[in-house]
Amino acid sequence: MSRPGSIKDGEKGPYDPVPTSADGGGDEIKLEAKMSLLNGVTVIVGSIIGSGIFVSPAGVLKYTGSVNASLLVWTASGLFSMVGAYCYAELGCMIKKSGADYAYIMQTFGPFLAFVRLWIECMIVRPCSQAIVALTFSTYVLKPIFPDCDAPADAARLLAVCCICVLAFINCWDVQWATRVQDIFTYAKLLALFIIIVTGFWQLCNGKTEYFTFEDTKMEVTSIAQSFYQGLFAYNGWNYLNFIIEELKDPVKNLPRAIGISCTLVTIVYVFANVAFYTTLSPDEVLGSGAVAVTFANRLFGVMAWTIPVFVALSTFGAVNGILLTSSRLFYAGACEGQMPEVLTMIQISRLTPTPAVLCMALLSMVYLSSSNIFKLISYVGFATWMSIGASVLCVPWLRWAQPNLPRPIKVNLIFPVVYIIATLFITLVPMYAEPMETAYGCLMILSSVPVYFFFIAWKNKPKSFTKTVVSTTRFLQKIMLVVGKSKPAQV
Repeated sequence: MSRPGSIKDGEKGPYDPVPTSADGGGDEIKLEAKMSLLNGVTVIVGSIIGSGIFVSPAGVLKYTGSVNASLLVWTASGLFSMVGAYCYAELGCMIKKSGADYAYIMQTFGPFLAFVRLWIECMIVRPCSQAIVALTFSTYVLKPIFPDCDAPADAARLLAVCCICVLAFINCWDVQWATRVQDIFTYAKLLALFIIIVTGFWQLCNGKTEYFTFEDTKMEVTSIAQSFYQGLFAYNGWNYLNFIIEELKDPVKNLPRAIGISCTLVTIVYVFANVAFYTTLSPDEVLGSGAVAVTFANRLFGVMAWTIPVFVALSTFGAVNGILLTSSRLFYAGACEGQMPEVLTMIQISRLTPTPAVLCMALLSMVYLSSSNIFKLISYVGFATWMSIGASVLCVPWLRWAQPNLPRPIKVNLIFPVVYIIATLFITLVPMYAEPMETAYGCLMILSSVPVYFFFIAWKNKPKSFTKTVVSTTRFLQKIMLVVGKSKPAQV
C-alpha cells in the first residue's frame, strides 16, 4: 500500500476508483452529480407521499371536526410547506452542502446547535421513520396472505428487514439505481392516487356531496394548532432534496424548480384525494378506519379492491428508499464536519457512493425494528423536527444581517421567513403545552445530545488508547468496505 492507513495503492485492479477530475485522468474520490430535475422531483414527491394519505388521513379531521375545515387545513398546510421550501431554495443555492438544515444551522449558529439537530435526526427521527414505513410496507404485502387477521409480528419485522436490506444494497451500488427506484415507485403511488381522485370526481358528478359541510368545526386554539401539526406532518419531506444537493446537476437552477413542482403537485394530490375519500366515506367512517384508501376501494372497486393495498405497498417501498437515500447523506454531512465517525465521510472507491453512511442508516433502522415503542419514540421528538426547520428558516434573515455578501442566486422577500417562523412557533408550542408529558420526554431525548457532544467532540485531548482504538477501527472498516475519504488517512 502506498501510504499507512490507506487502502489505495498504485496497482490497477477491479476496484480502482472511477476518475472524476476534469481531465478524466485523476483519481479523486467524491460524490458525483448524477441527479436530474426529474430525479429531484421524484425524490421529494416520493419522500413526502408515503403511506399516510392512503392509510390514515384522519388526523386532521380529528382536530378540525368537519370535512370542509379539514380540506382548508390540507390546503393551507401545502401552501405553508411551499413557503418553507421557498426559503430553503435560497439557503440551498447559497450553502451548497449536503445535510440541508444541519449545514445551514452549522454555518449560522455554530457546531453545538448543529450537533443537537444532527443527533436527534440521525439517531431517532430518520431511522424510526424508516422502520415504521418499512413495517407498513410489510403489513400490506402480507395482507393477501392474512386477509382476515393481522400478520404475525415477527413475519412483518423480517419482511421489513428484507426491504431495508434490498434498498441498502441498491443505494450502495449506484446512485442512479436508487433514483430509478425512486422514479418508478413515485409513478406508482401517483397512479394510485390518480385512480382514487378520478373515482372521487365521478362520485361528485353523481351528486355525492352530503359530507362537505362545516358542521361540528372546532374553533379552540389548541385544536387548530394540532390540526395543522397533523397536516404538516403529512407534508414532511419537502426539504429532503437539500440533503443531497451535492449530487444534483445544476442545483442553482434545478433545486428551486424541483421544490416548486413537487410541493405544488403534492398539495393538489393531497387535497383532491381527501375530496375523493369524503364523496364516499362519512367522517365517522374515516375516523374509524385503519386504512381509509382500502375502505374506499372496498366500497367502490369491487373485485379490483386488491389493487389499493398493492399500491400502498409500492408507495411505502419508494418512501423507504427516499428516506434511506437522503438520510445517509445527513450522516455523511455530519461526519464531514467532524461530528460523526470519520468512516462515514468515506466513499466506495469503485461505486462512488457513501456506503458506510448508507449501511449505518440501514443498521440503525433494523435495530429500531426490534423495539415495540418506535411510534412513541418518534412522537416524543416530532416537535424537534419542526423547531429545527424553523431554526433553519431563521437562518435566512440572520445571514442577511450577519453575512450580507454571501452569493444569493435566489433572494426571497423577508416577509416569507418571518411568517413561517411565527407559524412554526404556533404549531409547535401549542401542542407542546397540550401534551406536556410527551414534550418532557422529547426534551430529555434532545438533552441526551449534550454529554455526547462534550465527550466526543468538544473534548480534544482524549487518551491515546482511545484514539488508537478509533483509528484501528476506522482502518478495519475501510478495508472491508473498500472506502476512502477526501482527507488524509487517519494517523496515530
